Amino acid sequence: MSIAFHCEHCGKKIEAPDDAGGKWGKCPVCHNRVYVPGKEVDDGLRLAPLDDEDERRRKALIAETVRLKEDILSETEVPEEGAAAKVGPAGAKPGALSDAELTTSIIGYLRQMANGELEEAERTAGTIIRCGSRAVRVLERIAISKTPEPKLTGIPRQVLSGLIKNLRSRLR
Repeated sequence: MSIAFHCEHCGKKIEAPDDAGGKWGKCPVCHNRVYVPGKEVDDGLRLAPLDDEDERRRKALIAETVRLKEDILSETEVPEEGAAAKVGPAGAKPGALSDAELTTSIIGYLRQMANGELEEAERTAGTIIRCGSRAVRVLERIAISKTPEPKLTGIPRQVLSGLIKNLRSRLR
């Protein structure tokens, strides 16, 4: 007697021995990890054994992914209000925006424009325009980023691209 079931990834019918019920194995067709359910009788493919080396690599990749996500999240955290104003970049003029404040202002401007808050956006643009080439660098970073800033999610990519181009043209 054997256990027959379908792979949840590729849909192929798999046949596993009775003692494999309740365990994990590897689909012989797509090679993804599959859980062998209770006993059923049906014709299908034999379950390929799970490769210990593949399992070790999979766990290592998951650990690396978690570490990279934590690194990325720690890099994109915005400092508390007032902390950026106290430190500021070396050689910055009094009252000039730090890089973090400039990034926050640009994201705020893009969100205001997308929401139709034109008067607020115009005031924000005045602050951004005074930063000149630094603002252009921040805009370019936002434009080429594969994942949008969290506050910009929900704005269609084409609209966001147009808003960035518009602000960039004002900075020249």
